[in-house]
Amino acid sequence: MKRQNKFFLLAFLLLFSFSFAQDSLKISASEFMNVVKNYHPLALKYQLQNRLAEAEITRARGNFDPVVAGKLGEKNIDGTKYYEQKNLELGIPTWYGIDLHGSYNYLDGQKLNNSDTKGGLYQFGITVPLAKNLLYDQRRAMLDQARFGLRMTEAEQAVLTNELLLEAENTYWDWVQNYEIYKLKSEIVEINKDRLDFTKKTFEYGEKPAIDTIEALSQLQSFELQQRDAFLSFVKSTQQLQLYLWKDNQQLYELSEMIYPSDRLEEHLAYSDFEFLINEVDSRPINSHFSILYYDQKQNILESERRLKWQSFLPKLDFTYNFFNKENYSPDFLPLFDNNFQYGLKLEIPVFQRAARANYQMAKIKLNQNQIDTNLKIRELDVKIETYKNEILNYHAQIDLSRNNLQNYRRLLSAEEMRYSNGESSLFLINSRENKVIEAQEKFISIRTKFLKSFNKLKWMKENFTL
Repeated sequence: MKRQNKFFLLAFLLLFSFSFAQDSLKISASEFMNVVKNYHPLALKYQLQNRLAEAEITRARGNFDPVVAGKLGEKNIDGTKYYEQKNLELGIPTWYGIDLHGSYNYLDGQKLNNSDTKGGLYQFGITVPLAKNLLYDQRRAMLDQARFGLRMTEAEQAVLTNELLLEAENTYWDWVQNYEIYKLKSEIVEINKDRLDFTKKTFEYGEKPAIDTIEALSQLQSFELQQRDAFLSFVKSTQQLQLYLWKDNQQLYELSEMIYPSDRLEEHLAYSDFEFLINEVDSRPINSHFSILYYDQKQNILESERRLKWQSFLPKLDFTYNFFNKENYSPDFLPLFDNNFQYGLKLEIPVFQRAARANYQMAKIKLNQNQIDTNLKIRELDVKIETYKNEILNYHAQIDLSRNNLQNYRRLLSAEEMRYSNGESSLFLINSRENKVIEAQEKFISIRTKFLKSFNKLKWMKENFTL
């Protein structure tokens, strides 16, 4: 893999050296972000995570599915039929912990128990929890928690997706910055090549000393070194950008030709939209942020668990009633406890309740811990938003200062060139002024990039708020 990366870098350098002036593939920020949204493996993984949470709901609902069961058997020894049995059952669990069940049982044989009933027997019954599991039980808790879990997962995946998109977009603008710095260095190299040629001619005509040609050559070589370093930075950032370029079937997009940005730092809408963005974020309640919704849904899950643990303090008191009717007999339903019935009452009471007390205490502690985490997250988001807002305002002010500073350095360079043409200055002073201009231009580009990256941080923070 390292050898492949080195080969790619070498091929990329050669390709760019020979084809920079030719038409190449351009990509805008919007096109790049669309690729990331639709094809990046992490974005697709987050979508699949939501589908897993939806499947959890379906699985929890399965606890309420009716169950059909059947049984067929016979025992025969030495010609004696002990029993022959045919059984079909249907169980229907309900939301309130009540279970309905019905069955048909056919039994015949010579060695049956005294409590068994020969022939066909229909049975209809109900089981009702009278204390524990009446108001809340494991089945309802699992379904509630699956529903809360889906909303929790959706909130988490929204935050993770937006973090991925923020990282991708800022990588794009770092790439643009390196490209513009490389273009700047290339333009300066061409200017200094022309200056060197001009200086050589003036020396040949006896108008300038030989030392000026050395001064011009040294300046050119210095900028050529800077140009190569800037180009290497641009190539590295292109490789970083490629990490976000994917195709269908999670295949990495291999660059077969040179690409460079079609957007420029100075053309971004953020310079006019940043105040609107700040006001929009300020108008959003912090509790509607997906990170807080994540903890809210987790709180609901823990509250469901607490309700379930509280049920353990109640005695388990279940009442079961079954109505029987023999095959080919007319049914006689009423009175319920007169004929053809069976009922049962089962009571269980833990003596010391130690497991119940421990489980309930643990559930309450988890609720308190999650509330603490929620408060910390709210504070963290508040600090982040204020930090991003301050960065935007500060960098926007720095852009104006940097622009004015660059204009002043350009005026000084122009004045120095005028003095040099009049014989009142030297090439050394021009080079010094030119170096200051280059430094100011690089600073100007860097501040623009910082402003856009801070703008993006707040913009993607806004995307984490629910509408």
